[in-house]
Amino acid sequence: MPRAIWTGSISFGLLNVPVKLYSAVSRRNISFRELRRSDGSRIRHKRVAEADGAEVAYDEIVKGYEIAPEQYLVITKEELEELDPKKTRAIEIQDFVDLEEIDPIYFDHPYYLGPDKGAEKAYALLVKAMADEGKVAIARFVLRNKENLAAIRASGGVLLMATMRFSDEVVPPDEIAEQVAEGAEKPRKQEVEMARQLISSLSSKFDPTAYKDEYREELLALIERKAKGETVAAPESEAPKPTRAPDLMAALEESLAAVRAEPLAAGSKKSQASKKGGGRSTYKKKSTASSNGSKGSGSKRSRAKSGAKSK
Repeated sequence: MPRAIWTGSISFGLLNVPVKLYSAVSRRNISFRELRRSDGSRIRHKRVAEADGAEVAYDEIVKGYEIAPEQYLVITKEELEELDPKKTRAIEIQDFVDLEEIDPIYFDHPYYLGPDKGAEKAYALLVKAMADEGKVAIARFVLRNKENLAAIRASGGVLLMATMRFSDEVVPPDEIAEQVAEGAEKPRKQEVEMARQLISSLSSKFDPTAYKDEYREELLALIERKAKGETVAAPESEAPKPTRAPDLMAALEESLAAVRAEPLAAGSKKSQASKKGGGRSTYKKKSTASSNGSKGSGSKRSRAKSGAKSK
């Protein structure tokens, strides 16, 4: 049974639904300790003052805001407490919007909202009404002395809530867009059409189970081998090279033909190179399992990555 990390109520008009907040994710990070190379002794970090190198006790540390290089304005704990948002146990719904209107860049951390004891009926009513309307509730609430913006939606008979970034926390894409536009050649109509066909060929329904944390699995396997006393050789890897602009059409043609498991056009430079043995593609023909939809998205993308490396 998951442990609730916050309790309160959803405030919806004159309706208050007592709820409990649960984290919707469980991080699978692998943590390491810092050790001295010579004898494996554990490394401990201490808080020391730059002025004299003396260790400083935690209760002697204050917060300072740098107003100029090496000039700090001290903000006391009492002053910060005065500015803390009003401690409330309410998740106050302010608006209802369509999910499609929210750019995913605004979403931060996902949670589940479950009913508190005795609130099951009111909770089920809210879930049913929101599911029927297909709307997302935009709300405010305080968690760990910080005011949060959140999006709440109904899915699978429960309420899901994701904390959100405020608009001024999101960096606009203007500067990147300028870099893209600067000196870029306008793609030819044939190149755009070929790229669209490739995207269409690699499109499938999203299956989250088809994607694994391969780095974590390989790291765990390495740890297990080393724990058994095996010698582990560092693998050689080479970063894929970007496709040069003149080769875009050839790369798109080869990628599309490989995904479709079709031969390349006879007049293609890549096709001629393949006949001579110099343009071998690393794409593989779809297996029966992939054709039937078993982890199709993962295998398609694997082929796409392999094809990119062969350029």
